[in-house]
Amino acid sequence: MSEGFSLKDQLIHAGKIELLASWLSGVSPEFDGAAFQSQIMARLPDLELKARILWIAEVLEEHLPRDFPAAAKMIHKALPAELDPANTDDDFGDFIIDPFGQYVARNGLEDLETSLPLLHALTRRFSMEFAIRPFLIHQKARMQEVLLLWAGDENYHVRRLASEGCRPNLPWGERIRWDVADTIPVLDLLHTDPTRYVTRSVANHLNDIAKSDPGLVVTTLSRWRDMGRQNPKELDWMTRHACRTLVKQGNPAALELLGYRPDAQVTASNITLTPANGHVAIDSALEFSFDLTAKRDELLIVDYVIRFQRAGGKIGEKVFKLKNVTLKAGRTMHLTKSHRFKGNATTFRLYPGAHHLTVQVNGRPLAEVAFSLV
Repeated sequence: MSEGFSLKDQLIHAGKIELLASWLSGVSPEFDGAAFQSQIMARLPDLELKARILWIAEVLEEHLPRDFPAAAKMIHKALPAELDPANTDDDFGDFIIDPFGQYVARNGLEDLETSLPLLHALTRRFSMEFAIRPFLIHQKARMQEVLLLWAGDENYHVRRLASEGCRPNLPWGERIRWDVADTIPVLDLLHTDPTRYVTRSVANHLNDIAKSDPGLVVTTLSRWRDMGRQNPKELDWMTRHACRTLVKQGNPAALELLGYRPDAQVTASNITLTPANGHVAIDSALEFSFDLTAKRDELLIVDYVIRFQRAGGKIGEKVFKLKNVTLKAGRTMHLTKSHRFKGNATTFRLYPGAHHLTVQVNGRPLAEVAFSLV
């Protein structure tokens, strides 16, 4: 990402506000597009991305009809063409549609007969995974029925919403606080989907569940394997993606499901660091290498774990992928990795001090070495 890049300015800017105003003006002569744009732009530059979307929704409330069904009808008419249904992945749509979803969430919670058809139309143009969550919180019983219905929709964006919208830990999403088992019937329908955009959501959904109920994830994936309703290669991919957190944790049942032995007969030796003194400057790289030797034929997931200094003297750790390998009995493999410690990262701050690096194989720590970040 180049210096000065602004995601919020790329996704929501004056040109997008003008586009939104043109859609609405095009279906209602009473809609004052100039005033709408002016009011939004008075605050927009000072707001972050999520706040921009919410602000636009607030301004919509002032410029759309006060009667929610009338406003919903106007939005329906104003919407641009749907995303191409012939695509199969990563066709997320235009962020300027999202304020419509937030408007619906703010004004239509008690009018599902109006809100749900509009969300169904909106998500075929931009994912409504955030807008749907207030409905899941406040209208659980009805929305459980809706998700099951939408899981069988002909449009893959609607089917994806049935999974993505009710993920337990959706990034940026409001927590719905359902029991994680409540969504399994929806995933049961969606796991056979032919579209990777949908099956990726199902796998991410299961990975969310894994953080609170690992056993449910393993039994669900095992059941799907026994059912044989999904292409085996696609289900293998889904299983790996769904179990990524469990694999990092060394969960034995997840490892066995993926064909890895939790008690792999392998040793790690000759671990070395560069710089050799183990003093690594922030914004530079630590290179490490080691040998793996197997006593029997093994499928191996090789990771490394770094224990970081955190604020207030606390310790945190992160698991990083290194390599998936097959190692024959009696063979030794030499592995090398360079890890860069980037300073001033927006998502993870580095603190100088003592750190540790651990080589982890099939979720089990095998060798550890200390170094200092300076």
